[in-house]
Amino acid sequence: MVDRLANSEANTRRISIVENCFGAAGQPLTIPGRVLIGEGVLTKLCRKKPKARQFFLFNDILVYGNIVIQKKKYNKQHIIPLENVTIDSIQDEGDLRNGWLIKTPTKSFAVYAATATEKSEWMNHINKCVSDLLSKSGKTPSNEHAAVWVPDSEATVCMRCQKAKFTPVNRRHHCRKCGFVVCGPCSEKRFLLPSQSSKPVRICDFCYDLLSSGEMTTCHPTRSDSYSQSPKSPLNDVSDDDDDDDDSSD
Repeated sequence: MVDRLANSEANTRRISIVENCFGAAGQPLTIPGRVLIGEGVLTKLCRKKPKARQFFLFNDILVYGNIVIQKKKYNKQHIIPLENVTIDSIQDEGDLRNGWLIKTPTKSFAVYAATATEKSEWMNHINKCVSDLLSKSGKTPSNEHAAVWVPDSEATVCMRCQKAKFTPVNRRHHCRKCGFVVCGPCSEKRFLLPSQSSKPVRICDFCYDLLSSGEMTTCHPTRSDSYSQSPKSPLNDVSDDDDDDDDSSD
């Protein structure tokens, strides 16, 4: 099916429309053999709050961007090679339902579909594309992925020292290794994580000690582990307080 569509006029036209929606700031998407599998709006869990993003699934990449005008204009294009992607389902929690994790060595995040059926279709299609790519290349699935950042709303105090309260002055930071929300004093050190940046990035003291001693695997909690330690009562080299695919308010 995919091979048959690869060089069809309909597929070329669909990809061209996607390119035009991103405008001159977007990267060209038309290459030989690339097929647009599907598209849709998913809710991406950003630092500050969940936000709607337009996603496009191709047979080799996943592309998403901010919605400027629905079906007509998008910006802040992001391209994720599917060879590096692994996905995991997320249990429903409160208003956040029908979600899964998209994990890559450079960036990992949670997305949510409108319905369980839509979630299933997205996950099945992504897994199929990844499987086909790995089969053709002979590569093995990536076993390394960046931490999923815990949203700001999940932490009113530092998730490491459990003492520092966050205020407009005492700002939240994210450890690039474990994804925890931490205070400045608990995350003053930086460490080179080559898969995420060419420069040393901010990490918490706990992860720094483990990385420095060579115990890297124990420094990488799962998303559920991170949330279980968060006080419920109350990718790219990016700045300490900005989500790298959103505007500065994130």
